[in-house]
Amino acid sequence: MDKKAPSGNLSRPNPLPGCPMAAAFAAIGGKWKLTLLYWLAHGESHFAGLRRRGAPITPKVLAEQLRELEADGLVERVVTGPIPAPVIYRLTPYGTTVLPVVEGVRVWGEAHLRHVGGEDSPNPAMGCADAIG
Repeated sequence: MDKKAPSGNLSRPNPLPGCPMAAAFAAIGGKWKLTLLYWLAHGESHFAGLRRRGAPITPKVLAEQLRELEADGLVERVVTGPIPAPVIYRLTPYGTTVLPVVEGVRVWGEAHLRHVGGEDSPNPAMGCADAIG
């Protein structure tokens, strides 16, 4: 995301036009997007709730990742009242279509952790051990 670009929900171009893999990675690639989609698959959340759950995520990066997911139509931001009311983030119906991919990555990640001798998450809130319904 260009730091000089105005904030908002502008759609990002596919870096390799016509390539489905590039389109998928543009939409769900990034350090936190799959994890955010996983957490939102288990229920909507306020920004502060996502921030607490993802303690190593800076507020700036969290906001950027959520804006990008919103721009791609995977997540919606629901204002709950007049400002400064908290907003709720939740998956859109289109966002639920990516959940099989998120679950597949989670399952592969479990196998990969066993393969490389990785440890369980030291913080259960950060963990992603539960299957997506």
